Amino acid sequence: MASSSTRFKTPGGTHDVFPPGVQQANSPDDTKWVEDITRWHWFESVARETCRRFGYEEIRTPAYEAPELFRRAVGEGTDIVNKEMYDVVSDKSRDRYTLRPEGTAPVVRAYLQHRLDLNRPVHKLYYLAAIFRHEREQKGRYRQHHQFGVEVIGAPGPDVDAEIIALAMAVLGGLGVTRMTLKLNSVGTPASRARYVEDLRAFAEPLLPQMSEDNQRRFRENALRMLDSKHERDQQLLEDAPRLTDYLDDESRAHFETLQKYLTALNVDYVIDPKLVRGFDYYTRTAFEVQSPDVGAQSALAGGGRYDGLTEQLGGPATPGIGFGMGIERVLIALQAAGLPAPETPGIDAFLCPLGAAGRDACVPLLAGLRAAGLSADMDYTGKRLRTMFDQADLLRARYCVIVGDDEIAKGVAQVRDMRAEGKPQAAVALDFVSDYLTRA
Repeated sequence: MASSSTRFKTPGGTHDVFPPGVQQANSPDDTKWVEDITRWHWFESVARETCRRFGYEEIRTPAYEAPELFRRAVGEGTDIVNKEMYDVVSDKSRDRYTLRPEGTAPVVRAYLQHRLDLNRPVHKLYYLAAIFRHEREQKGRYRQHHQFGVEVIGAPGPDVDAEIIALAMAVLGGLGVTRMTLKLNSVGTPASRARYVEDLRAFAEPLLPQMSEDNQRRFRENALRMLDSKHERDQQLLEDAPRLTDYLDDESRAHFETLQKYLTALNVDYVIDPKLVRGFDYYTRTAFEVQSPDVGAQSALAGGGRYDGLTEQLGGPATPGIGFGMGIERVLIALQAAGLPAPETPGIDAFLCPLGAAGRDACVPLLAGLRAAGLSADMDYTGKRLRTMFDQADLLRARYCVIVGDDEIAKGVAQVRDMRAEGKPQAAVALDFVSDYLTRA
């Protein structure tokens, strides 16, 4: 394999995505699907169709926002704010922005800024967006990754919590993911959480010298985040820590129990994980995560929860909300690891093979006519030999090759070659009727 001749490469933690059939040099075999646009289109089509059936509509927000939006929403004591945000300062205006590190805060900002509450009482929204975090690179973790996310703003009950979770499971199931576990918890209200954190700190303080530096910092800044540690030693030390579900207020407990009842009615299996707190401070009550063993150390495919206080944190009226984010790259890695058959890539209807200058002169308007008739078509632009053109047509998965040379022009025809029929037979078709012939074929 030839080495790259350019000194320019993708920045660390990013990747290119290519058309189908394009060889991807120097890419790990276990993440090939991440770099194939066909898989992305497949994911997006399943996600969009599932959202359509569930009654969700698309929203798009800018790739960067004011830093304070994320500091208020996500929380000062979180790893995202402390270590992972990409802050950008304009050289001209000295304005400061942050590349979007998560999808919920921008959607809620748009909801408040444009007074969407005046439009309808409940908004059910989804997005497909690039997310930027300065993280340590590893399988399934990218500094620019892509996320499918869903938000419901304006609905307070466990019924919509169950719907959100069912939607996430429906997307993953529609893609063919089978090895996944839904983990569920309730983080209560800020008041009940404060009582819990007080006892958690009392439990953890004698163990701090044995904990990671990250968890020692979390103890000082945001003790609840200690439960989210990725260090195995930290998790072992906190094995017997107080359980958050034991501190729930009555309303949160009732909400959680009803959610479990709804999930059971929907035949959605789950495991209660009392240490599941997710990485954002804005969560209240429901928190959940869908994990798969097929993504390596970063096992989460999707995760989310309820954020009933977020609109107030951002300066708006109290409005309930719930949502989740699903990492597209991680899902593609899981699907590849599961050995699922690749989705069939659609090809073009026709590939034109001009032979000589006269053939090329005839193919230019013929190509435009095929496209105007609604056919997908392309042509050779290299002038290489016919066998090479056939190879090119095969790479594009063309149904037919249309050959036009001096002999064909003299007779007013094109040779239409069926690239998928046995023996690849050819038929002489009048140039003026090639479009009709291919349309009827």
